[in-house]
Amino acid sequence: MAKSLPGRGATQNRESMRFSSVEREVDGDWLDARDEIDGAPPKLRTSVAVEQPRTIITRNRSPDIGFDRSINPYRGCEHGCIYCFARPTHAYHDLSPGLDFETKLFAKPDAAALLRKELAKPGYQVRPIAFGTNTDPYQPIEREWRVTRSCIEVLAETKHPLTITTKSDRVLRDLDIIAPMAAERLAAVMVSVTSLDPGIAHTIEPRAPHPERRLLAVRKLAEAGVPTFVSVSPIIPWVTDHELEHILERASEAGARAAFFIPVRLPHEVAPLFRDWLDTHFPDRAAKVMTTIRSLRGDRDNDPDYFSRMRGQGPWADLLRTRFARACRKYGLNGDRAELRRDLFRPPAGAQGELFA
Repeated sequence: MAKSLPGRGATQNRESMRFSSVEREVDGDWLDARDEIDGAPPKLRTSVAVEQPRTIITRNRSPDIGFDRSINPYRGCEHGCIYCFARPTHAYHDLSPGLDFETKLFAKPDAAALLRKELAKPGYQVRPIAFGTNTDPYQPIEREWRVTRSCIEVLAETKHPLTITTKSDRVLRDLDIIAPMAAERLAAVMVSVTSLDPGIAHTIEPRAPHPERRLLAVRKLAEAGVPTFVSVSPIIPWVTDHELEHILERASEAGARAAFFIPVRLPHEVAPLFRDWLDTHFPDRAAKVMTTIRSLRGDRDNDPDYFSRMRGQGPWADLLRTRFARACRKYGLNGDRAELRRDLFRPPAGAQGELFA
């Protein structure tokens, strides 16, 4: 059984061979150079490298996703959520979806300049840009790098609609920009609350803010007039599913308009990492958890098919949907999904236009 590492989600680095022909050894270069004291595991160092992409807006054509474009200011995520479906993307860089995903991060400091360039292209068609679709735009390194804020500043300047999904109350640091945008129906925020139990939350999302801080963020966003929603995602059978109704009740009390949920997904390397995590933290129910997940996913660890991947299938999925619908009715979480305006957009001025403004 793998050992739990303080402050980290994955219990180890799982090697991925999908994009490399030569198996790498875990060389430990992400470990702090310090001696172990009293048998404690060595502390993991978080490193941030600069990534310089040629474009910043990512497009998708998935029919079961409610947006067609997104921005990911960072690659990798220090929150360390064990279930994160974005973990396998680190394999593209010949890095492990395990601890590397949490400790070897990439920032895109040129994101705002790239965004300005893309919005200025002739014929650009406006649709809301989604933040937080892959990794959290408000993970801890945003405090220093401020890549997310710089992008939002460009969108505010051009009156371009945006949506944000985060599990961090750090979003409140940008309320000075987001609230005025929301007043013009240009912004909406989704806050993820997976568990209200601090112990469970710390285990599945070790470096994400406390659940109460997230609910406070929901309240402050709503009070500022920002359309705010709560995501009870993912729901992990026999670990967090019993909290569904209580989370929805608290979300309603905090001022959320509506909510949604997704059963846990385990694509590619996430499945073995998740199994290791279960064996480490919930050995008493690990087999039961995986049996239920497989029943939700057509007798597989993961269902990649459109639509069913977001909803699950079988009796467990039906029960979750029934419970969710009843709780939303009970607590008044049936608000609109915030139709954002697209007609206010004005392309960013070119260098000459700015000179004579």
